[in-house]
Order: sequence, then structure tokens, then C-alpha cells
Amino acid sequence: MSHLQEFFRIPPGERDHIPAFRIALGVAIPLLVLLGIDRLDLAVYAAFGAFTGIYARFESPRSRTRRQSIAAAVLVVCVGIGALLSSLGASVWVLVVITSLVSGAGAAIALRFRLKPGGSIFFIFATGAVGSIPGGASVPVAMGVAAASALVCIGLGALAHYAGERMPPDKETYVRVGLSPVGKSDLAAHAARFTIAPFIAGVLGTLLIDVLPLLSHSYWAMVAAVAPITPPGRSARLKRGVHRVVGTLLGVIVTAFLLSFPTEAWQLVVWVILLQFLAEIFVLRNYSVALLFITPLALLMTQIGSPHPVPELLASRAIETVIGAVVGMIVVIVGFRSVKRTRAEIDASPHADDDD
Repeated sequence: MSHLQEFFRIPPGERDHIPAFRIALGVAIPLLVLLGIDRLDLAVYAAFGAFTGIYARFESPRSRTRRQSIAAAVLVVCVGIGALLSSLGASVWVLVVITSLVSGAGAAIALRFRLKPGGSIFFIFATGAVGSIPGGASVPVAMGVAAASALVCIGLGALAHYAGERMPPDKETYVRVGLSPVGKSDLAAHAARFTIAPFIAGVLGTLLIDVLPLLSHSYWAMVAAVAPITPPGRSARLKRGVHRVVGTLLGVIVTAFLLSFPTEAWQLVVWVILLQFLAEIFVLRNYSVALLFITPLALLMTQIGSPHPVPELLASRAIETVIGAVVGMIVVIVGFRSVKRTRAEIDASPHADDDD
């Protein structure tokens, strides 16, 4: 199969609609509650807590609850760090440094506990986005909303088995037996990749603000930088970088269409829920297609929490994604110390990315 054909190939689904519905419901419940009490200013914190539901697809109830609890704890801490940076009025340079460190630590935790999806995309997104909100919620409020949202997702995950979300038979023994702990040297090298790549991308994105003032979200470059380094294997990583760019650019066009109409707050919430469902349907089958929904999802979430002029928002997303993806692919090509592909890293790789 040619590389071009891969952009259009959509493998058959494996009951993807079940976890997709669960994840979308985990986003819908907290957002609709906030809409009902007229507190959509807190929606961004709830949305990041709801990322908990993305973890541990098709696992046993016990395994899903355990891994989602770990993911929830990390996500809530990321929201708290971001809220603290926001309340302190931290400079963009401080935000880049702290978010890069969070990325490395989060990726190491994900690998150590075999979280799926692996990597640190969601941890970067949560820290960077919340930290960039001027005059955001206090740390206790932000963490409380994120934690409440995460608990909803963990509860839905515990019930998912009864809706038919079960582990594929060919993976039951592998997951039940478990894996050996990741070596410290491998863990350190893994964390280094996920610290250095977003840091370089964040620095470049920030420096270019003086040249292109329409750039406004350097953390988007940081998110894009870790996308190529998440899958195992150089070839898969480079393909992921290309898919990230192509899918995002097409997703920006979709977003431009959606935002070309006058929208009320409740309409944005409905779009976010629907886009979350569609993203989860395709994310494990065709990453570029999934980004057609992931990109507008991320941008609409941004508009709910901190509205920006639409043309600048779209241009910033496109340019910073290209910057980050190129940095990530360069990191893949240059490489670091050879790292043995542990079973834990391979296990995490099929679910490398999702919503951001």
C-alpha cells in the first residue's frame, strides 16, 4: 500500500461506537450541567477532566478503572498547574518550560503504568491551555471541576462492560498476565524525548510571535511536536507527523465552516459533544480522518473558554501545528540514545493519540 493510499484507507471498525459513545457521554454530562447553571466559563476545566474517558479502551472493568484513575490524577494535577500559572500571570516562557517538564513526567507515567493512549499530548494540552487563560478560575475551583468531570468518566468506564465494551479475545491473556516494569534508563530516555521536543517547538512558536503576531497559542506547537514521537518505530513516527499536518490543515477548513455561522453557547456545546464522538470513531482507524474532527473540537473548546478572532485562531492553529510537527519529525530523525522498545511502549502505541 502506498503512503498516499494510507491517507484514504479506513479499516473496519471494532465496535468503536461503544467507547465513542461512552467518551462523548463523559464530555456531555459535565458540559450540559455547566450550561444549565450558566457557568460555561468553567467548561475548559471540565473538558480536560473528561479526557479521562479516552484512556483504557476495551480493557477489563478492573484494569480500566485502575488506569483511568491514574490518568485522572495526572490530568487534574495538570489542570491545577495550569491554573496556578494562570493565576500568577506567568510569562509565556515560564509556561513553555513548565509544560515541557509536565510533558516528560506525564509520558514517563503513561509508559510506566501502560496507559493507552501513550505519550503526553493530553497533559501538554491541559497544562498549556489552562495556563494560557487570562484571569482563569482559582486553582481549587479548576481542579475541583476537572476532578468531578473525571469521576463521571471513571463511573461510565466502570459500567461500559455491560454495554459491550470488552477486551478483544486475542488480548485478554496478554493484559491479564501483565508486563515487567520499565527499566529506569528506558524511562529516562522516554521522558527526555517528550521534554525536549515540545520545549524546542514551544520556544520556536514563541519566538515567531514577534514575526507573526497572529500566533497566539505556542502550546499547540508543543502538542504537535509530541505526536510524531509517540508511536514506536521511526517509520511510524514520521508517518504520524505527516498525518498530523495534513489532518490538521483539513480540520482547520472544517472549523472555518462551522464558525462561519452565528453560534450560541449551547450550539458550541452540542458541536463539541458530536465532534468528540466522531473523533473517537475514527482515531484508531485513520488518524488523518480523525483530525478532521479533533481539530474543530479543540478549537471550539478554546472558543468556549477564551474566545479569539476566528481568522487569527485558525491561522495560529495551522502554523503552530506545522512548526511542532516538523520539530517532532526532526527529533525522530536525529534521535536520542537507542531505546529498547519495551512491551509496555508497544502496548500503548496503537492508541498513541486522540483528542487535542
